[in-house]
Amino acid sequence: MRVLGIETTCDETAAAVVSERLGGGGGDILSNEVLSQIAQHAAYGGVVPEIAARAHIDVLDRLIVRALANAKVELKDIDAIAAAAGPGLVGGVLVGLTAAKGLALASGKPFIAVNHLEAHALTARLIDPLDFPYLALLISGGHTQLVAVRGVGDYHRLGSTVDDAAGEAFDKVAKMMGLPYPGGPHIETLAQDGDPHRFEFPRPMLGREGADFSLSGLKTAVRQEIIRLGEPTEQDKKDLAASFQAAIVDVIVDRVRAGVRLFSETAGRPSGLVIGGGVGANGAIRRALTRLCAERGLRFVSPPANLCADNGAMIAWAGLERLKRGFTSDLGFAPRPRWPLDAIASETHHGKA
Repeated sequence: MRVLGIETTCDETAAAVVSERLGGGGGDILSNEVLSQIAQHAAYGGVVPEIAARAHIDVLDRLIVRALANAKVELKDIDAIAAAAGPGLVGGVLVGLTAAKGLALASGKPFIAVNHLEAHALTARLIDPLDFPYLALLISGGHTQLVAVRGVGDYHRLGSTVDDAAGEAFDKVAKMMGLPYPGGPHIETLAQDGDPHRFEFPRPMLGREGADFSLSGLKTAVRQEIIRLGEPTEQDKKDLAASFQAAIVDVIVDRVRAGVRLFSETAGRPSGLVIGGGVGANGAIRRALTRLCAERGLRFVSPPANLCADNGAMIAWAGLERLKRGFTSDLGFAPRPRWPLDAIASETHHGKA
């Protein structure tokens, strides 16, 4: 079984072909083509929706052709066409959805609308035969949440950010420090040579009930420190980055620990903890979660960095998981700029998948 996946929800245009692995769990990535738009948005310090949509239009057809060629298959060999239908920038989502529907209509293949967050949550099963249920930490520029993944189409959100997402906090702090966009990788690089104890930044929500996140106050504290310093030296920037990242890590570990407790109360012991989303590539966060899982006796499944970032393989895999269970979509499926995972669970339960 092979599925073509298309991803255009933000500033990566991607197409991939994924097949079910014979004789075992997981899948095989036959091709995974990704074209980043970072250079086009860098001058603006963030993603410009109109520029993103136009860039998707310019390159998506070529990426799809390349994905099929590198997978050594033709469209007739594909079992279904999957596309990210949200959440994301509506202009970009429209581009990917329209292309996928056109291919499905022309080839007579099933069309599958995939939730971008669901794809991140299921990516662990692409690389590792992980059983349901498990706990997923989804951290990116637009989302920070803990989700009980009970099955394909069956999700329960345990906690989410009440203000800034983790990736948004990284990028905004980087911008305050005069670092290029996207800021997360630059913060991580600077932090390697900084003192994480020099600045006493707050750890919002630490020890609170529930598993929600809050990062706006931390971001504001960094801003105030930068103002106090006046013109930060290079060492100041390294220490700021290290202290900020240490605070983020502490918050994430505390909230995940709370999420594990909530999971156990509602769904029993999770089979493991998985991480998804672009911020999931951060080495300090991965190391801290590895230690936490070792303490708790949990498996920690962290996809490679290229599968944490937005990509077509995760969309194709989510499409394959849904196809195997008979979940396909109507060609009239509309883009959903906002599409909580809880809504998927409700729709699946009522037979609307």
